[in-house]
Amino acid sequence: MKKIFVLLLLTIPFITFAQSKRAFKKEIKKFRKHYKQEFLEEARSPFYNNKKGMKNMRFYKPKREYKLKANFRRTPNAETFKMATYSGKTQDYVLYGVATVMLHGKKLEVNIYQSLRLRDMEEYKDHLFIPFKDLTNDDITYGGGRYMDMKMSDIKNGTVTIDFNRCYNPWCAFSDGYNCPVPPNENHFDLEIEAGEKMFAGKH
Repeated sequence: MKKIFVLLLLTIPFITFAQSKRAFKKEIKKFRKHYKQEFLEEARSPFYNNKKGMKNMRFYKPKREYKLKANFRRTPNAETFKMATYSGKTQDYVLYGVATVMLHGKKLEVNIYQSLRLRDMEEYKDHLFIPFKDLTNDDITYGGGRYMDMKMSDIKNGTVTIDFNRCYNPWCAFSDGYNCPVPPNENHFDLEIEAGEKMFAGKH
């Protein structure tokens, strides 16, 4: 009986890990399904009501190593600045805070921004934005960088989760005619982030 009990104790951690891994993959699958659905429903999107056009979207497999707990530092005194876009126009943003994470043995300071335009809209007043570049750009991922979104409520007790599995391409990766923000230099990371959305394989 003792041997069976010991075996159960040794097995439980592996069962828990497997369940956690499945839950993580299910979470990312759900996120990407919702992401694609928004393309179909948003009238301004490159694939509005055009599911066939989305068949060449590509993604890395979900990787838990890219879901990171970060220390968060608020920057309440940051000044408004003009963030450039690939169309040549600018948009008003403010640095909301900085999240610090360790990835592949490197310390990353991830700048998190808030759009002043969205801040004045009830639906998006708690929306935060992370545009970034990494060493996969122009090779495996879109050359103009990728984006992540989060909410103020995701920040708790000075910590926040940064999940690069949820990063996605700007609409400029699929079609011209959009004002896609250019990731500021502070969010150019000197490593490969092999997570999230890859370069679109279809016709631009």
